[in-house]
Amino acid sequence: MKRLLALAAPAALVTALLAGGLVAQDTAPPRPGQQAAPTMGFEPASTAPFDVLGRAREPQWGNQVRIERRVVIRIGPAAPAARNSMMAELPRRQMRARYAEVDHGSCIEPGSVVGVQPTPDNRLLFYTDQRQILAARLADGCSARAFYAGFYIERNEDGRLCIARDQLRSRAGASCQVTGFTRLVAAAD
Repeated sequence: MKRLLALAAPAALVTALLAGGLVAQDTAPPRPGQQAAPTMGFEPASTAPFDVLGRAREPQWGNQVRIERRVVIRIGPAAPAARNSMMAELPRRQMRARYAEVDHGSCIEPGSVVGVQPTPDNRLLFYTDQRQILAARLADGCSARAFYAGFYIERNEDGRLCIARDQLRSRAGASCQVTGFTRLVAAAD
């Protein structure tokens, strides 16, 4: 194969040189009484397909293009270090094992959630950057275990995650709505 290429390369160069010589001879204006030589396609008049700058000055016609932007927010599982650091900052006294749940409202800011963890009672715990723990109740038929690796939500106009409106989508393919939020606070004795 290399031998064939070595033999064909000089032949291609010679052919190109001969064609260039013919073009150079044909570009002279014809003498009186002599007909012009036939064109071979290399004359300046036939350079229109290759005249990129000339065509760039012509008005361009375009079609309408619509670009829709979709923002998806990913919330991952709570890092053990973050959970442990929250616990480490608590005073070194007898830990209260009881928590009370207070109503939190119908919406949260998903940007403030730093982690999520499913619970055995089929809820999701959201850890926020304000050092709060929120519990999210899921709709009937949803499994909190499906969200062990976090979830995705599609961003709305107001940028909030609200109950009975937004869908949580797990990385495993499950989809579920939140039916309520509560905030966990230490219970007073």
